[in-house]
Amino acid sequence: MKIAIASGKGGTGKTTLSVNLAALLSENHKVVLTDLDVEEPNSGLFLHGNLVQKEIMYKHIPEWEESTCTLCGECQKNCNFHAIIQLGQQIMVFPELCHSCYACSELCPTFSLPMIRQRMGELKYRKVKEIDFVESHLDIGQEQAVPLIAQTLGYVEEHFGHDEIRIYDAPPGTSCPVIEASKGADYIILVTEPTPFGFHDLKLAVETMLEMQKKFGVVINRHGIGDDKEIRDYCKNNKIPIIATIPNKREIARLYSGGELIYDKLEDVRAAFEKIRDHVLRIGKGGRS
Repeated sequence: MKIAIASGKGGTGKTTLSVNLAALLSENHKVVLTDLDVEEPNSGLFLHGNLVQKEIMYKHIPEWEESTCTLCGECQKNCNFHAIIQLGQQIMVFPELCHSCYACSELCPTFSLPMIRQRMGELKYRKVKEIDFVESHLDIGQEQAVPLIAQTLGYVEEHFGHDEIRIYDAPPGTSCPVIEASKGADYIILVTEPTPFGFHDLKLAVETMLEMQKKFGVVINRHGIGDDKEIRDYCKNNKIPIIATIPNKREIARLYSGGELIYDKLEDVRAAFEKIRDHVLRIGKGGRS
């Protein structure tokens, strides 16, 4: 079972939900938690364990070899991301736009664009009690999060079996990084908050999941901070399950700001996370969302 925790906007509580749900599930199940918000990973602020492995992660960028190039223009024609252009007698490569798809290199008739390895970030694997925790961090100055997300997912696929519950803490928003982090998931939990911004961006996230043909449900975080009627009416009219609500409490904020988990310290919060846990397990057994 692969669960992605996503949201239309940042700051709704994706990481709060991810780390606490992983901890609760780990009481009775094998769990792999992967922080895929590689530009600003922060699940590790709440999970402290032994470092098992650290890897430098690389992407591959084409490098123009002028001596063999015939300036045929195939590279520019085959690049869907405009990362290569031909200017007169010169081929220019823009690494920031490159998605490392290899099209230019493999379709070059004179092999004049070999792919060169370039560091893009770092991956760490920690053992945190019963949780296998994997996180990646994009280097400062790197602009493409998708290759690092893809490689992090590949690492999890390679190093862990399929009997675990995998939880993906996805990036915020509805752009390419979210799609990369969510496309392989069996179920998506969309976290929102009862504010105008939360509702607006929830609708964008729902449209994205519908376009991807994903099964998903909604968790309302900070319940009580505002009026959630619009969210509830929207979910009801669109037959979207509201899995649970997590209350807005000063004590939650105090624990969170100290880097502590919340599910095991407040009874009503634990009850909410148990609802989410039961929903996830029911989906995993083929139940209705």
